[in-house]
Amino acid sequence: MKDVNAPSVEAFRAEILRHLTYSMGKDPDHASVYDWRMALSLALRDHIVEPWFDATRQTYEEGRKRVYYLSMEFLIGRILEDAAINLGMHEVARDAIEGLGQDWHDVVEDEPDAALGNGGLGRLAACYMESMATLGCAGYGYGIRYEHGLFKQRFEGGRQVEAPEDWLKQRHPWEFERPEVSYEIGFKGTVEMAGGKATWHPAETVLAEAFDMPVIGWHGRWGNTLRLWSAKPTTMFDLARFNHGDYAAAAEPEALARTLSRVLYPDDTTFQGKELRLKQEYFLTAAALHDILRRHLAKGYALTDLPKHVAIQMNDTHPAIAGPELIRLLSDVHGMEFDEAIEIAVQCLGYTNHTLLPEALERWATYLMGSVLPRHMQIIEAIDAWHLRMNPSRPHYVGIVKHHEVRMGELAFITAHKVNGVSALHTELVKKNLFPELHMLHPGRIINQTNGVTPRRWMRMANPALSTLVTKTIGEGWEADLERLRKLEKYSEDKAFRDDFAKAKRANKIALADWIYETQEIQVNPDALFDIQVKRIHEYKRQLLNILQTIAEWHAIRSNPMAEVVPRVKIFGGKAAPGYQTAKEIIRLINDVAKVVNNDPYVGDRLKIIYPANYNVSMAERLIPAADLSEQISTAGKEASGTGNMKFALNGALTIGTLDGANVEIREEVGAENFFLFGLTAEEVMERRKDPEHARHAIMQSQALQDVLQMIAEGRFSPEEPGRYHGLVHNMWHSDYFLVASDFEAYRAAQAEVDQAFADPDRWWRMAVLNTARMGFFSSDRAIRGYMADIWDTESAL
Repeated sequence: MKDVNAPSVEAFRAEILRHLTYSMGKDPDHASVYDWRMALSLALRDHIVEPWFDATRQTYEEGRKRVYYLSMEFLIGRILEDAAINLGMHEVARDAIEGLGQDWHDVVEDEPDAALGNGGLGRLAACYMESMATLGCAGYGYGIRYEHGLFKQRFEGGRQVEAPEDWLKQRHPWEFERPEVSYEIGFKGTVEMAGGKATWHPAETVLAEAFDMPVIGWHGRWGNTLRLWSAKPTTMFDLARFNHGDYAAAAEPEALARTLSRVLYPDDTTFQGKELRLKQEYFLTAAALHDILRRHLAKGYALTDLPKHVAIQMNDTHPAIAGPELIRLLSDVHGMEFDEAIEIAVQCLGYTNHTLLPEALERWATYLMGSVLPRHMQIIEAIDAWHLRMNPSRPHYVGIVKHHEVRMGELAFITAHKVNGVSALHTELVKKNLFPELHMLHPGRIINQTNGVTPRRWMRMANPALSTLVTKTIGEGWEADLERLRKLEKYSEDKAFRDDFAKAKRANKIALADWIYETQEIQVNPDALFDIQVKRIHEYKRQLLNILQTIAEWHAIRSNPMAEVVPRVKIFGGKAAPGYQTAKEIIRLINDVAKVVNNDPYVGDRLKIIYPANYNVSMAERLIPAADLSEQISTAGKEASGTGNMKFALNGALTIGTLDGANVEIREEVGAENFFLFGLTAEEVMERRKDPEHARHAIMQSQALQDVLQMIAEGRFSPEEPGRYHGLVHNMWHSDYFLVASDFEAYRAAQAEVDQAFADPDRWWRMAVLNTARMGFFSSDRAIRGYMADIWDTESAL
């Protein structure tokens, strides 16, 4: 397939005007920014459709194996500018829309973020879809078309308040509705056994209707499909009930269906929330598997040949019901012998583990599973029995169903032919701590595929200042071959290049400072060190450690106002799960501290704390290019990989972090001397926890931490409610599971090293250049090549 040929500016301008007139029904004099954005998007989409169709035709003609990526999240962000860049039409599109009297940035900024994900899991899925298209790996992504997504975050009195996302209140120009592609998905009901054959009679049903988004790769050479399922009622409306005046009951079928695809990760602290979440996971997985088998059978292929044509990747445990569902379809619906159905399912399925946290490895009560999916509960028990039968020499019981729970991590492991970790350290911990018995029974099943990020979005698009400098220095082509950045290494000793690198960073910082002033009404100094931690708010990610050290820094400035300090702008971003009270307390503490520090005349520009609400992909694209310091400070042994750490380092930010997740590999790649390391190792963390008094011992050894905790406890940051954070302080003294106190002094010392390095511009920018130059390994293209070779057994079509 050839690269897409970009039209002339004049021709593309005519295409925009045609869509403005005939698709939007507006003339130029009365069109809003929304109208122009939609017309531009539809004009760009026209150029995506042809390579997208060509890729599909080629896949069918050549009988190519397809990869099916199942994920509860696809955090795709804005699409317009990304699509223009991948099509090679960025300048044409910009010049065309500006030639029509519109501001390019205003039009781009008008696009809402698609609310289809939460954090790293969903963004990884989006990066991987883009890399699959770039590499010509034929594939589909399958997800849910959430009407409201996760939630829109705002702060009231420093507290997180959740509101529904409204990204679909406007027409979404990048999708194609496929009403002809729909499947009936069942829940609950009974299972009838007759003649050794099981028949499931669901009590509830909904329709899964497809919405397709093309995903275009670099230079528009290949296009894959992201297919999102929307739940629709099987019975639209009960007219008889309506005519009898029971209006609410008449709409019950529609309400049930809409609930399924309304919200990402409903609060599962209630039984109803757990039931809804399980239903969502099955809804996604069942619709995808129906679609996969329909496509396979339509080509006339035998079901026994399914592994030759189909690779299914389960992105974390959310789609782990794929094993039982595929076995159900093969055995109950298509009459295959049960053991053969299991073997075929295992050959098709791969499982990516993303977490070592026990609470994130889903476990469903057998009662709930048996109630919502009665046939699947039977199949899960049969898989368990089969696995035990196939491994008679097991040292002790290894099972899926245990203590009246279905353990989805074990289910995913047993029904997959490959289980991959997402960083070298994480993979070893999966073998050693998470699935040690299963690893012993299935040596070689667990492999490593370290995560990666797409350089097209996370450098080429998000950081045009740095991208332009890189292309000017080493030439074109690095976007699809990130290892070429190694050519920048020698320029780390070139003063002129380092100055240009610093100018690009400063331009990004000025732009961010302007945005902060516009949105937060806080003036920050662009020459200060921009110190950024943006990610999901969770105790293991240790935003608490960051804010405690920030309080210590504020206290030190106040105690010695004449001392020389490196000015800092501390930026936080991220959401806490609605039911996660401790994380929400940490958010409020950060905001309370910010209110005090930012209004302290003794501190001035020497320290500012910024926490913009509703962190998302578009905000990340502002923050990451402007960062000087990347906070990757999780408790060692808890972060599977991280991808924010990769994005920051790629854009010339230095990392302060623990030996956790992909930090280990980043430090190896960029050089230990270009990384600010601190903290206990994963082994030391486990050893430290054996001391029940570890928190108290650590606090007693740090006067600075004692002072900070005392200030919080006495209400220095919450004078209207002095006891607001007594729970947090009590936890620090008596539990501190994530070892904030144990790492506090080491973290302070590492921050002092950061100050020392930042005060020496030659040293700092040399380190920053080397970080960018040595990040080639962390391209999602490299990761996808690994999946293609080691898990999916497929080749590029390009």
